[in-house]
This record gives sequence, C-alpha cells and structure tokens, in this order.
Amino acid sequence: MLETPVVETPSDSSMAPAGRLPLGSDFAVLYEKHHRQVFYLALRILGDPGQAEDATHDVFVKAYRKIGQFRGDADVRTWLYRITLNHCSNLRQSWHARNVHVQADDTVFELAVGSSESPLRLLEISELGERIHKTLGALPDEYRVLLLLVADEELSYDAVAELTKQSTDAVRGKLHRARKAFAVAFQKTA
Repeated sequence: MLETPVVETPSDSSMAPAGRLPLGSDFAVLYEKHHRQVFYLALRILGDPGQAEDATHDVFVKAYRKIGQFRGDADVRTWLYRITLNHCSNLRQSWHARNVHVQADDTVFELAVGSSESPLRLLEISELGERIHKTLGALPDEYRVLLLLVADEELSYDAVAELTKQSTDAVRGKLHRARKAFAVAFQKTA
C-alpha cells in the first residue's frame, strides 16, 4: 500500500497529527479550512466575485501542485495568502483585466447583512460597503493589499512583511501612508 507523503509545518496542527500537512485526498481538509479566507482576500483584491471564485480555485490547484516545495518556514495560511497575492496580481496585470470591464455585483454587499435588518439599515450598510469598495479600488495596489491583510485578515505586521517580502518597519510606514490615503479618498466619496 502506498503512503501519502506529508510536509512538516510549524503551526497548522489541525491538519494532521504532529502539525503535518497531508497530501493526496486529505488536501480537502486544507481546502475546507482556508478556502473562505482565500476567496475573501481574492475578492477584495479583484473586486469581482466571479473572478475571485476562479482565483480561489486556481490558488488551491497551484498549492496542490507545489505542496512538496512548501518548506514550513511560514504558517500554511501565510503560504496560501502569498500564492493568492501573486495570482491576483498576475490577473490584474493581464490584458483581460486592463481591457475588459465588468459591472460589479451588488450581491456581495447584500449577502453581508442579515435578512431581519430594517430596509433603511440595509440601504446604509449597502451604501457604506459601496463607498469602502470604491475607496479601496482608488488606492494603489500596494496600499490596498496592506490594508486588506492587516485590517480584514488581521495578520501581524511580521506576517505581512513576510508575505510582501518587505521589512516590518517598511510595512508599518507604508501602512500608515495607506491609512491616510484611504481616509482622504473615503472623504471624497461622501
């Protein structure tokens, strides 16, 4: 009987005994644990739910193919985010992204609120979501990614530095500028 190869990871102990990352059919565990986070990050970068869904699947296909190269220096989530950032960056730089424009799907904001909310509250939340989405879209890619990783994904500065291949101090400085740029751009959408 063939054994399923594994790669050691430092902190994803829920994946398999002794912090081991399974390959083969057990890869579904990795997907189930992280696919929502990867989708959300891709959605915030790309701005289109369809593209984000496609990107999520592409990220996990890439991860599956490259799992043997995972060194275990970082958390599995951080590794998946790095793949997501690279893939989404490539998508945004592609000819299709520069030349084909699609209408944003408002259902993303509609799904974010409960059905028991009042119609006025739903409208306020939808409008706020649209303003935030528009403001993030107006920022440079680097600022948008930093804000998403720290604010939405709640990653530490060290983890963001590792993901973006920068020093922690550079992340702090750029994040400060990104927050200022967001505040100025957000005020303009009022």
